[in-house]
Amino acid sequence: MTIPATSDVTATLRSTFAGPVHVPGDHGYETGRGSWHRTIDPHPAVVAEAAGADDVHAAVRAAREHGVPFAVQATGHGTYVPADGGVLLKTGRLNHVEVDPESRTVRAGAGALWSDVVDAAAPHGLAPLSGTLSIGVAGYTLGGGAGYLSRTFGFAADSLVRAEIVVSDGRLLTVSGDEHPDLFWAIRGGSGNFGVATSLELLLFPVDRVYAGMSYYPTDRAEHVLRFYRDWAVDEPDELNTSITVMRIPDAPHVPDPIRDRPVLAIRPFCLAGSVRARTYLTSLLNVAGPPLVDGIAEYTFAEASAVLSGPPHPPMAVDQRFELFRDLPDDVISAVVDSVDTAVTAIELRHWGGAMARPSAHAGPIGHRDTPFSLTSVAMAADPDGLSAGSAALDQITSWLRPHTTGGSFVNFLADPARTASAYTPDDYRRLTEVKRDWDPDNVFRSNHHIRPAAQGAR
Repeated sequence: MTIPATSDVTATLRSTFAGPVHVPGDHGYETGRGSWHRTIDPHPAVVAEAAGADDVHAAVRAAREHGVPFAVQATGHGTYVPADGGVLLKTGRLNHVEVDPESRTVRAGAGALWSDVVDAAAPHGLAPLSGTLSIGVAGYTLGGGAGYLSRTFGFAADSLVRAEIVVSDGRLLTVSGDEHPDLFWAIRGGSGNFGVATSLELLLFPVDRVYAGMSYYPTDRAEHVLRFYRDWAVDEPDELNTSITVMRIPDAPHVPDPIRDRPVLAIRPFCLAGSVRARTYLTSLLNVAGPPLVDGIAEYTFAEASAVLSGPPHPPMAVDQRFELFRDLPDDVISAVVDSVDTAVTAIELRHWGGAMARPSAHAGPIGHRDTPFSLTSVAMAADPDGLSAGSAALDQITSWLRPHTTGGSFVNFLADPARTASAYTPDDYRRLTEVKRDWDPDNVFRSNHHIRPAAQGAR
């Protein structure tokens, strides 16, 4: 990148862009350039806030015309590559949400949050396959999207009906099973490698009330509970979605006294309230855990439960995260999870997968490793990068204990290491993704992400 190229792309954007355009020194540049992850410190040449699909088109064309890097983000929760020296497109203003209760679908703009969709769907007794409410719909869905009801209904990417995306030559296309099916296949799990989504149309599901929440227990029985969960989860009914987390609760005013500033084991179920089978099956796990310090499991509306489990939005944080998949959980793995309580790790979540996620349709997207039953997500968090060193060192140690037992696979939404992108897919799907990338983005415009390189011309 050269200074003239930077000046030229800024001039082009300011002449064609409806939304705000910021360069270093402008009001809005500092807040616009940052992502939610404070572990990276991006310095784009220009930050452009799209006001509509035409702005997305203009930004892609400008970056390509002037040969500068291009990156896109809504909330920045999935940003692991700094957007240095080029165009950083922000899509947060594209937050429109339209629910069609008759077709049970929602059309969400690229900047919509799950809170926007959940609130719009709730009056109709419908729910999306969402996760944390403060997360953006587009990045979550294009990366696969494992949410609160995914064992019951599948991944969020499986619920994608159609999308409007701007591809690398600047065209705005509608993609679906009937229109550009190769591209539609790739974006349902292939992340942002193939274009910039301006809107997504997703299926909604009839979900009124759920039995959900989180209950907290002392850690003195943690190893026993995790061993029980390892065997119990294998026969878990599809209506039941569960995880267990070992974490240290901060000393904060909003935290209940029984769990404040102490390590705890937390059990999180989420199931359809009318599923007697699931609620009955859950009882045995709760009985093994014993009396809770705080019992937060109850019957809620879907929107209420989502809010309870999401909590208030976290401010931008310095985060180091590791994610691994497991076919089984030997005692050594469980011991490593329990031992993390005495380290600088903030939390380790053990999640059971399977159910509808493991039964894709014949035309499902490239989400890999659907038949793997367990995952472990290890997280260290700090207010700024300087405070993260001890947590990262602890994660290195735990990862070294866990790695001999892992499958080697991963999942894009939880993967913090861009060097491991290929591990999120089966070898055949990854090869096919590189071919779709070659066909739709041969010049590799969309690369500031979990990058999939285009296959060589002529390779098949």
